[in-house]
Amino acid sequence: MRLFVTGATGYVGSRLVCSLLAAGHEVVVSSRRTASLRQFSWYDDVTAVEMNADDQWSAHDALQVAGQIDALYYLVHGIGQDDFDDADVRAANNVALAARDASVRRIIYLGGFVPDVDRNRLSPHLRSRADAADALNIPGGADLVWLRAAVILGAGSTSFEIIRYVADRLAVIPEPGWTRNPMDPISIRDVLHYLTAVARPEVPAGAYDIAGPDEGVRYGEVLTEYLRAIGQPRLRLPFPDVSTRLVGKVAGRIVPVPTSLTEDLVTSLDQPMAASEHTIREIVPALPGGLTPMRKAIAAAVRSPAPRPVCELSNLHHLAETDPMWAGGDVMRVRRMIGSTVSTTMSSTGRVAQSMVSLLTG
Repeated sequence: MRLFVTGATGYVGSRLVCSLLAAGHEVVVSSRRTASLRQFSWYDDVTAVEMNADDQWSAHDALQVAGQIDALYYLVHGIGQDDFDDADVRAANNVALAARDASVRRIIYLGGFVPDVDRNRLSPHLRSRADAADALNIPGGADLVWLRAAVILGAGSTSFEIIRYVADRLAVIPEPGWTRNPMDPISIRDVLHYLTAVARPEVPAGAYDIAGPDEGVRYGEVLTEYLRAIGQPRLRLPFPDVSTRLVGKVAGRIVPVPTSLTEDLVTSLDQPMAASEHTIREIVPALPGGLTPMRKAIAAAVRSPAPRPVCELSNLHHLAETDPMWAGGDVMRVRRMIGSTVSTTMSSTGRVAQSMVSLLTG
């Protein structure tokens, strides 16, 4: 199939491109600046087009340039930016209209679980994820497959990295009452498996919850598994009446993840994020060995070696070279920063030396 991936520079998108190529598909990727795609190891194996989803005409032109597309992955989101919720809906609608004009048959969207409450009670992040799904599903447009997930486990995943840094940096960890809310995490390995599989036309359009095999998980248990994996106990104190908004502001100043992104994500934790159905498991068989247990995914993420090119990861839970510089924990982050500085310095020195040789021999 010929598949179009938006958000290909992100954590899920960059790995999805590898998965689609490995499955034998032709892949088109988009970016506001196609030059930014050159850092990815899959660059020479894809077709790159320029697209700004915030601009209706840019989205239209990109889909026209891309040629016939069987399915489009919508992985764009602006969380962490000002007024991201309204912008997300507009961008989703722009892409949906462009896909309809280009006769794209299917849009595949990765969003979050939507708790069974009035949308006005949801955090801006959760509400915008649901509203974006509505904006993608337009009359006469492509059919929509909406995969809904909670925390994605793997080194480089923003949610996982926030948990990592909170656990690593705090000797005493406060636990508000909402950390006992149900939450069904899922391994990045299983997310990519489902995303790749639902491009097939025999998978019916619709909304599907995707989750790992662990049942009855609560937010606090992800932290417990992380602490078990690193072998570093922490004192954990209950704080039953602390709001997610306050915790988000505090966490935003503790972790190196961008502050506004941390605040927006943590503010969403006051609602249960558990799967309400498992229909997808009847349609898409799990990979050999079954779905990845939370303990196994977290242990693999913690044991991540030095980052490698994204399509050359020995384990999908490991860190890639193209993941954000703040990802990987404090020790890994310092090593990456030093490595990046040394590389830049050597490159600059090499250019200066080359210029001097040219002057002397010119």
